[in-house]
Amino acid sequence: MVLNPAAFTHYSYSLRDAVAQVPVVIEVHLSNPAAREVFRHRSVISGVVKGTIAGFGFDSYYLALAELARLAH
Repeated sequence: MVLNPAAFTHYSYSLRDAVAQVPVVIEVHLSNPAAREVFRHRSVISGVVKGTIAGFGFDSYYLALAELARLAH
């Protein structure tokens, strides 16, 4: 699954618990949270996903889908 948790990235432990039940999840962010405000630097989601792609705009989704396809083979 490709997931852009948006503002839930930083605070949603219930979303984290749900994501932890999915075998392969790639977290996507259009912007780079590490280059933004300090409160955006921490993701409660990233600890339970296969990987994170951030900062490539809409191409972040293409990169995530390409990785999912690679993992499926």
